[in-house]
Amino acid sequence: MAKRPKPVHQMTEREFETRFPIGDDDACAAYLKARRWPQGVVCPRCGNPGVYDLHTRKWHWQCTQCAPGGSTGYRFSVIAGTIFENTNKPLRDWFKVVHLMTTSKKGISALQIQRQLGFGSYGTAHSMCHKIRAAMIEPQKKLGGIVEVDETYVGGKDYNRHWDKKSGGRGGAATGKTPVIGAVQRKGNVIARVLKSVTAEAATGFVREVVSNRVSLLATDAWSGYDKLNTEYPRRSVDHHKGQYVVGAIHTNTIEGFWSIFKRGVIGTFHKVSEKYMPLYVAEFQFRYNNRANADIFGAVIGGC
Repeated sequence: MAKRPKPVHQMTEREFETRFPIGDDDACAAYLKARRWPQGVVCPRCGNPGVYDLHTRKWHWQCTQCAPGGSTGYRFSVIAGTIFENTNKPLRDWFKVVHLMTTSKKGISALQIQRQLGFGSYGTAHSMCHKIRAAMIEPQKKLGGIVEVDETYVGGKDYNRHWDKKSGGRGGAATGKTPVIGAVQRKGNVIARVLKSVTAEAATGFVREVVSNRVSLLATDAWSGYDKLNTEYPRRSVDHHKGQYVVGAIHTNTIEGFWSIFKRGVIGTFHKVSEKYMPLYVAEFQFRYNNRANADIFGAVIGGC
């Protein structure tokens, strides 16, 4: 029996409260500055490192290139160019939402955020969560080694829909569900993407984009849509209709495990996710999965904001 990996320690509630006390936005600003500019403050407009502090305004700087003469021109704050810019919420509230989202394996709903932080508006919590999800979108690197590819459909069952929203169809896209395709490197990262429809062209295009052609194995199910990849990749498949699930190293259990986490989050936490916002929820779950061994996932999100 394989050993379970040791759990990665994440910042606890008590550690968060100690590091960022209530009402202390300076602690949050200092943390954001260190994460955003680890080599020193640079101008977010032109990248000039020759900026100087504005002593009359804390956490504000002025750029010597964008402001010739030093008295007028571009002045910026620690939140300029981030998702926190032009917000009417203190940084500490944003940090708290990030902490809750990164420590919840299956996510946390905007309604729960509103209740827990005492926001007066659901729309405020909803907007904050989506902006943080957008900050979780990662630069894409091609997957190598053994890679599994699979597609799934996310959404409620057709017979549970209101009478005027039923699709009347059977199976797959006909149910009105949202199709999502994903690829995962064994013991590595996952890349998932929402599709308009699951076609052979869309699926093979996704694989060519995210999977290196030097992989040792490309494991899929027996869907014929992947057949065009046989000459480009060392593809092997399992036929679930024939009761095949594992044939030696050939299986799609890893990507199906990711789908399980994602769907449990959609069903148990969010209950309903619209097709419009589905890519942001996919990005959130992908980020948490890819940073499962990162002891500072909170800092990784703040650095990307």
